[in-house]
Amino acid sequence: MRLLSRRLDCMEKLTVCLLTFNSARLLEQCVKPLLRVADELVVVDSGSSDATLNILSRYGITPVINDYTTHSDQMNFAISLSRNNWVLCVDSDEILDELTINNIINIKNALTDETVAYRISRYWKVLNKPVRAIYPVSSPDFPVRLFNKRRVSFNGAPVDDKPIGFESSRVIEGHVSHDTFYSIHEVFDKLNIYTSRLCNYKSIQPSLLRALISPYFAFVKWYLIKGSWRDGGVGLVAGVYAFLYTFLKYFKSWYHSRYREMP
Repeated sequence: MRLLSRRLDCMEKLTVCLLTFNSARLLEQCVKPLLRVADELVVVDSGSSDATLNILSRYGITPVINDYTTHSDQMNFAISLSRNNWVLCVDSDEILDELTINNIINIKNALTDETVAYRISRYWKVLNKPVRAIYPVSSPDFPVRLFNKRRVSFNGAPVDDKPIGFESSRVIEGHVSHDTFYSIHEVFDKLNIYTSRLCNYKSIQPSLLRALISPYFAFVKWYLIKGSWRDGGVGLVAGVYAFLYTFLKYFKSWYHSRYREMP
């Protein structure tokens, strides 16, 4: 955890909560903008084995190490460490652009209503290329990321978690680049992790019939209707991802219900 020296009485103090795990690839691009908006930076790492800790050390940042259960639990833990009530929650594959940085700084002058939360315009990349959609979200999406922790927290969902407790929200002008799935290996690796986590923590109707039929509808929706076909090869990857995600969540649920083996 690192406290920054910015002390402007006219502004609310803002804590940036950053989660890392083997984040070396994009970490410097992620951290540099955050240092410009943060009065306090809380970094929670879940056991990185790459150069993540060394990179953080170069910026004088010592992360708190905490075992990972779910994204929601990890982010709520990071929020609990913050000394300020207003927090900005960021993942280590998200990079703020200049307009977003400037607007967050300006917003700090107007953080008076804790019932209001702020959304970011988040544009997704797959294999380092922009995509129109990646199951289960379209790009851009607008997640709530800046809020008052006395009113708002993450909802505890094992996957696709989100902040709850605010009464209204506003979109921060600018955009954030979410550079996910850097390699085809990572696509399939996370596909398995995400669907297993979903089946372990959420009730999915066990159905072999759905496992065999629903993926085709998912592919049509996320590749054709959502327009991923316009994104070339990376769009096809997004369509196949939707197909396999849908298949695996129903198949794993069916297999577990029949053979009592955890996904």
